[in-house]
Amino acid sequence: MTLLDVIKDASVNSKPLDLPLDYPIVLNPDSILRNLKPEVKDESSSSLIKPLIGWQIPQTDAEIIDISKKFFTQLKAKLKNTNNLDKGEFISSLNSYLENIRDKIGVVIEVDSSSSGYNRLLIDKLGVFMGKDVAGLVLDGCVSLEIWEVIEALIVNGIIEHSCYSNLVTKLVEKKRSELLCLCIKHAFDLGSSEILTILRYFLSPSQDAYRSMVTVKKEWESQALLAIEKASDSNLKRKNLLMAKEASILLMMAYDGFSASEICLHYLIASSNINDVMLSPSFNKLNGKELINLIRYLAKWLKKYEKFPQAGPCPKASSVLHLKACDWVPKLEDVIKCIGLVLDENFSSLVLHPLFHEELRSIEGVVSCLTAEAKFCHLLADVVDKLKIEVKGGNK
Repeated sequence: MTLLDVIKDASVNSKPLDLPLDYPIVLNPDSILRNLKPEVKDESSSSLIKPLIGWQIPQTDAEIIDISKKFFTQLKAKLKNTNNLDKGEFISSLNSYLENIRDKIGVVIEVDSSSSGYNRLLIDKLGVFMGKDVAGLVLDGCVSLEIWEVIEALIVNGIIEHSCYSNLVTKLVEKKRSELLCLCIKHAFDLGSSEILTILRYFLSPSQDAYRSMVTVKKEWESQALLAIEKASDSNLKRKNLLMAKEASILLMMAYDGFSASEICLHYLIASSNINDVMLSPSFNKLNGKELINLIRYLAKWLKKYEKFPQAGPCPKASSVLHLKACDWVPKLEDVIKCIGLVLDENFSSLVLHPLFHEELRSIEGVVSCLTAEAKFCHLLADVVDKLKIEVKGGNK
């Protein structure tokens, strides 16, 4: 059978979605390719295509696939009636499935099975062997039973498929799980415009119940800011790291002071490199008047921050060197300006009719004028520096 025949057969005879996948995991290519040998037919043939024989899935991979198929079938049957689903039984079944995989590949888990973080550690170590079909069912079960720590592990380890995020984001908004929504923004590489719009609306117009869960996220930023201040005053640090800590403390102070809990959650959305203009633009276009004004006020705060602290800038190494991971999620000035441009491009005609918009626009105009004047001055200085460099190089010849 040719490759084209295989593709045609797969498209015509596709398996129903309620059946386990034949190959749910990424196969180990090393042992497969090592066993491939040319099929000897006619050595005098001048054909450039030489058929190969010896294709065989490694035994370990085959056993993991078999374990996954059995678990898929069992879990599918249990999830048909979630009302009778028991949380303890579900966790035990998931742990047993991952332990079977652990035994096949020989991974050592140095935590007792009775420990509270045991299932989280199993997913961290073995989640890569969990097929997308099984992962989808596990996610459904965890959402129904509200097993948030397992959902967090699935998000952080990148095990959730793109098709699952739409339903997951809706459920997390419904359950007011702000910290998990922030994790979705951080770790999901393929959020769609509908998910971004849902998250935007949730953060821009939070209910009282939702706001309480956002405080948890704000406390994380507070602890990061305090850690940065502590490191900035640590005389034991090398000079280079001490300067980095001082820069990071200014950056995190900017991101924390004056921002509400819901606005701090917005930092992740605005700073994310996974979310581009094409995804943001249609989301901004569907916001209502109140949501747009709240977004503009949030972005205006950032402009005023960068005007007040012109020395502030990205600290890309602070996350790895000083463990100040929040530095990676502070919106840059260009991120803020880009979002303001998108908001105005998409909604200017409707915003002009909103009286509060005129106040915000006047406020932004003053800040932008100052930043523009500073940028022009910096540009002139950069030209002078470049010319001086050329003169110095010419004089050294």
